[in-house]
Amino acid sequence: MPTYITLVQYTGEGIANMKESPDRLQRAREIATEHGGELSQFFLTMGEYDAVAVSTYPDDASYAKAMLTIAQGGAVQTETLTAFTEDEYRDICDAL
Repeated sequence: MPTYITLVQYTGEGIANMKESPDRLQRAREIATEHGGELSQFFLTMGEYDAVAVSTYPDDASYAKAMLTIAQGGAVQTETLTAFTEDEYRDICDAL
């Protein structure tokens, strides 16, 4: 399954309601599952982004549906990176 790295920035609403953030994270995990995915890792970060999540989904459409559902809550803005595992990376390099 494709791996996605999600870079997260809290909105003003998300910051104002930070105490609810763990509940929102749990809901995000449930949304991922509902769309056939798994949110496998979450990190609170310092710097340009407030958090980073690593997830897998069956395909881009499933990921997009989940992210749009999460975004409707208004607490976060995201940027997505599609990631390749080390094995996939090695396969890509071997094919060059």
